[in-house]
Amino acid sequence: MSCSLLEFCRLQEFKTVRDYLFQNQKTEPVEQKSQTDNELSWDTSDWESAWDNGNSKLEDATSPSAVEGEATDQCGPWLQDCVVSLSPCSDLLVVAREQKAVFLSAKWRTDDGGREEMTLAVSWSGSLSTDEGECVSSSICIPLASQKRSSTGRPDWTCVVVGFTSGYVRFYTENGVLLLAQLLHEDPVLRLKCRTYEIPRHPGVTEQHEELSILYPAALVTIDGFSLFQSLRACRNQVARAAAAGSDVIQPPPLAYKKWALQDMDTIVDHSSVGIMTLSPFDQMKNASILGGFNASVKGSPPAMSQYVTVGGGPYTGFYYAVEGSSQPLLSHVALAVASKLTSALFSAASGWLGWNKNKHEDEAIQKQKPKVEPATPLGIRYGLPDSRRHGESICLSPCNTLAGVTDDFGRVTLLDLARGFAIRMWKGYRDAQLGWLQVPEERGDRELSPSASLPRRHALFLVIYAPRRGILEVWAMQHGPRVGAFTVGKHCRLLYAGYRLMGVNSVTSQGWQLHTQQVCLLDPITGALRTVNIPFHLALSDKKSERAKDMHLLKKLTTILRSRDLEPDVLESEVRSTLLDIKHPAIKKQGLESLLSNKNAPVSCLTNVTCALFSSLKLQDPEEVDPGLLQLCSSQLKLLQLYTNIQQLHTAADTEDGPETLDSLEGVEEELSRVGPTLQRYAQLTSRPSVSFAEDSPDVPLPAHTFLSQMDCTEDGQLKVNRGSESEWSQLGNFIFWGCLCGKSPLRKVCDTLQEAGISPQQLLSLLLSVWFQREKEVLQKPQESVRNLHTLLMILSNMTGAVEESWDPQSISPWWQQVRHTCVQSHNAGAALLAAFVAHRAAKTNITSRADSKLQSEWEAVSLELEQWVVCVRQLEDVLVLQTLLLVPAPSGSPGGAATPCSIKTLLEGGTGGITDSVSKWVFRHNLVPEQLKEILHKKEDKEADEKQDQTTKEEGGEGKEEEKQHEGTDRTAELLAAVCQRFAHSLSPDLLFAHCCWEYVVQWNKDPEEGPYLCRAVEHLKLVSSPHIQLGICTMMWSTFIVKRFSAAAFLIEKVGKAPKDRLCRRDVGMGDKAMTTFLGCCVQLLQILMEADSAVEEVPLPELSVEEAWCGAEGPASIAELALEQKGVHYPLVQHHCLLASLLHAAMTFSVKVKPLSLFDSKGKNAFFRDLTTIQLMPSGDMDPGLVSLRQEFLLRVLTAWVQAIDDSSGLASGTKPPTLPTNGPRADWWPSLCLELGSLLQVNPDILRRHLVCQLYNQALDLQAEEVALEVEDKDVLGSQLLVLTGQRLCYSLLHSQSQTQAAMELLARLPPTLCTWLKAMDPSELRCPLVPLSQTSRLVSRLIEMLPENHGQYSLALHLMEAVDVLATED
Repeated sequence: MSCSLLEFCRLQEFKTVRDYLFQNQKTEPVEQKSQTDNELSWDTSDWESAWDNGNSKLEDATSPSAVEGEATDQCGPWLQDCVVSLSPCSDLLVVAREQKAVFLSAKWRTDDGGREEMTLAVSWSGSLSTDEGECVSSSICIPLASQKRSSTGRPDWTCVVVGFTSGYVRFYTENGVLLLAQLLHEDPVLRLKCRTYEIPRHPGVTEQHEELSILYPAALVTIDGFSLFQSLRACRNQVARAAAAGSDVIQPPPLAYKKWALQDMDTIVDHSSVGIMTLSPFDQMKNASILGGFNASVKGSPPAMSQYVTVGGGPYTGFYYAVEGSSQPLLSHVALAVASKLTSALFSAASGWLGWNKNKHEDEAIQKQKPKVEPATPLGIRYGLPDSRRHGESICLSPCNTLAGVTDDFGRVTLLDLARGFAIRMWKGYRDAQLGWLQVPEERGDRELSPSASLPRRHALFLVIYAPRRGILEVWAMQHGPRVGAFTVGKHCRLLYAGYRLMGVNSVTSQGWQLHTQQVCLLDPITGALRTVNIPFHLALSDKKSERAKDMHLLKKLTTILRSRDLEPDVLESEVRSTLLDIKHPAIKKQGLESLLSNKNAPVSCLTNVTCALFSSLKLQDPEEVDPGLLQLCSSQLKLLQLYTNIQQLHTAADTEDGPETLDSLEGVEEELSRVGPTLQRYAQLTSRPSVSFAEDSPDVPLPAHTFLSQMDCTEDGQLKVNRGSESEWSQLGNFIFWGCLCGKSPLRKVCDTLQEAGISPQQLLSLLLSVWFQREKEVLQKPQESVRNLHTLLMILSNMTGAVEESWDPQSISPWWQQVRHTCVQSHNAGAALLAAFVAHRAAKTNITSRADSKLQSEWEAVSLELEQWVVCVRQLEDVLVLQTLLLVPAPSGSPGGAATPCSIKTLLEGGTGGITDSVSKWVFRHNLVPEQLKEILHKKEDKEADEKQDQTTKEEGGEGKEEEKQHEGTDRTAELLAAVCQRFAHSLSPDLLFAHCCWEYVVQWNKDPEEGPYLCRAVEHLKLVSSPHIQLGICTMMWSTFIVKRFSAAAFLIEKVGKAPKDRLCRRDVGMGDKAMTTFLGCCVQLLQILMEADSAVEEVPLPELSVEEAWCGAEGPASIAELALEQKGVHYPLVQHHCLLASLLHAAMTFSVKVKPLSLFDSKGKNAFFRDLTTIQLMPSGDMDPGLVSLRQEFLLRVLTAWVQAIDDSSGLASGTKPPTLPTNGPRADWWPSLCLELGSLLQVNPDILRRHLVCQLYNQALDLQAEEVALEVEDKDVLGSQLLVLTGQRLCYSLLHSQSQTQAAMELLARLPPTLCTWLKAMDPSELRCPLVPLSQTSRLVSRLIEMLPENHGQYSLALHLMEAVDVLATED
């Protein structure tokens, strides 16, 4: 943690800047050295002794001398001839020479490594001078704060202030636009300096005002910061408006300034405006007595004064004090032409700024006329530092305004105390030095360790000196501190120190701001790099605390050593040991030891040896001087490292031990294993499917020592406590300790004895053992017999440890030890491992209880009560979970919806409530997209099997062999058997009605997520149909309707009503949330849902309420009620209201299916409309009595259109004509054969005469040449006369087409036409065969139609004779054909 030079920015095209500024010169500027470096004869003893001091080392910066040597010939010291200024925000750099200037602005770019870096690129270049012969003499960049409330401290814009040799001071924007030009004195501007607001660090510090100070050879002008800020903002706004209006005339507002004529000093070359100060009463009386003599009077309160310090010659440094109020602020009178017309000079300036009374000629006259220059107020020197031969060159004020650094022509740097006027320190050998200051706040960590933590943060002050002749940059601690840093940087750099921040900030606006400003920057013109100096606070501490600084350096060195991966283990150990022992401060030594112990690269031997060496060194010290915390850390970590090494050695040892006593006690477990073997085998196959995992996450990766140490803690009583971190870390530690034992590769008893001696509690060891057991489930299931035996041995050893099972435990109550095992099994998602663990723990608990009962001389049946009963329930539940989990793990077909299966455990199933099991199976059904009928078949098979359920063990063994043979069958059969097995175990929870109800709900939920998936809703309705209980059906229907359906249904109805026809896809998506095809399917499902609801409502009274029960082992379920329970709680529905909605749904479905024009809601009266979309359980006022004839005719017209559209749709289908019917699926579209019967049913409900519908259907079928279907429907027509008349016309059209309009007219047909009776001939010619959709009909069909006609028409009918003539004509045509 030493000083460092950090590059934060790089200049682009810096060579271009040089070429532009020096383009008039043929050769590059070369510095005229009067004497070479070898001839320089300054006294170097002081700085050479400091150079050799051990506390500070010369540190090379990033520009090596070799590079500089090559580039010096090209560049030369050209930057020293330029005026350079950098914004304190480092986002604008100005380089000017003579009349020209270049502005470089900040830009971000991506370097070759992909990192973002800041660069300064040329944003403007040009000439700044307007008067002939004037040159740039000084410049500064002032960032102006943003006035927006959302600002966080970034500047709004930056103003460039430039002073000229003509006396003008001009203000520019970042783009070189002139804002303001002021002539305040007619001498060259020597130096521009700025002071901005700083938050006072202490209550006693005077709050300083912002100001801009301008130094002339014999005058000093200070411009008030607030006035300047407002004027610059107004000018910038005026420029923007002028640019928008196309005018370039800008009249500046007045500036408030003070002008002092500095007296009693021969030459002045630089200055600092220190700010307002107030003398102490003693200093006030001292000054009064010196200046006014014995009789001088003293004011009651000391006056506030502005202090100015100047450097130059005669005297070398001068101190000036201007009492506040002694001089009134002046206003810059620029608008002279306007001022003569108005009484007030201020008002005139403001009016000119606002653009009153302006014209172009007046502007030109004003520009040509030089402004009036106000006379200066004389200000005498108070005192100075006289040195006749020494001439000051520059002065640099510290950020705290109490110190200043002064350079002179003797190559000295002098440190001034401004409050007392003393020179308190001087450095020799710094010719042409450039100065800057750094104020560093105390780090938070250091502050907390400090005894004065409650006081404000301390700040350290450092003076930065750049000596260009020597090419070094030095950092000195103030006021009498040592040199804390030195860098070789090159001889042509510029040290840029602003000494101010943002202008326009005050105590209110600056709260919460983060001011991103650089204090000192070093500009290297060769590399184009901008670097800043980074100094840690601790370097400013006194020698007493420098030991701590040295320790910090050693700690940094230790961190570097630990990071390096190239060192050999022996070298690493020796380096770390020596460094750690060299650290003196206990807190830092502790920090170093913790860094070592948390290092990933250090081997265990290194950790042990270094910690042991440190522990030994602490033991040799005086006990009172040793930090007890560090001593405790060393001893505890040594103990942990020893434990780590011991366990590692036991696992690598080849000797293993057998426990013959466990073989006898595992008989019961072996039986259980053989019973669940087939299911376990199937489960293992499904869990061992390949999956992607990262190598570093593999449980086989050895546990590093640093991870082991981070998870262990030593308590005060010498016991070890394991820190429970993340689940993966916990499993990793368990894996390290116990996996070798579970595999049988490590000595179980020795490992357990080692852990017990270390002092780890048996409860934590049990938790670690179970975590690794569950984590390594796949390996466990590969060798279940061996793994179970080892687990049983470990469990018995752990339960016999002291502190495991309490001595006072009463077997009648539940043991916390075995409850911990049970609790872990209940929570585990690894069903196979959990079941095996339960088998083992059950057996171990039984053995434990039996041994206790024997020791207490109790009878066994009395002791085996509550604890073992809990285990029986747990084992039963885990067997159920294993079968269920095996089913859920069966992979779904590729491309099926629903995602991966969620793992289940006893805990999740109990928390899922009474419907948790059914819900998980319904999700599985959805993922596998099981057809409802297929599910029904499987459930029926399960019921058939239940009849033959009671069989002995031999049958089960045959079933186990059968499992082996099942591998040859298809996967679907195995899945069906698995599902049947699950349903058999959960006979109540997975009863058919409950399963169908949950599947229905799952499908409708999935459909609601994506309404485009119409088949999901159809599946939901199909599942609902299979529910046998009308009570559950009714409840599910009601819940589906109110939760998912009615909102979209009403939106669809209103949309069709608004459009007046089947809406386009875009409108459907916008209003209903699905496409037009999906909406058609949706409306069809609505019809079916409401029909199911009506049927269920009718059957509810006849069927008793079903009883819902749960399996005995799963009675403890707590959680949400199941869907079936919620369904049974639903209220009954109002049947007429459901029928009313079903009617509307049918109309909407027909309209969408056949794209028929209709306004569906307009087919109902006001009562009917008001009843729609109400809650189905409420009683509404329904339409009754005869309907308005107008509405009836609209309904009739709609139904006739539907029938017409249906006939047109089935014409393409040869299925109906050939006598076969299409499948009657709910979404089978417009060709379904149930549309005519539906229309007739709707007609009766809508008060439309069904006979009209039938006659229309017969005519349409004949029109379509579907004569067979027409004859079937015609049998049901009641009014045969009207139908006969309609069919007579249709027959005439067919005959007309074949005789008159057919392309293949025969001579026989023409002759027949001539022989026909005149009345028939005239009637035929009047027919329009274009109305026929299928005019080409076989003559046999027409002959059959005519014979039917004659049967229909009575003999006294007016058209009966016409029908006979037609009969004759058709017969003649038929015989001729």
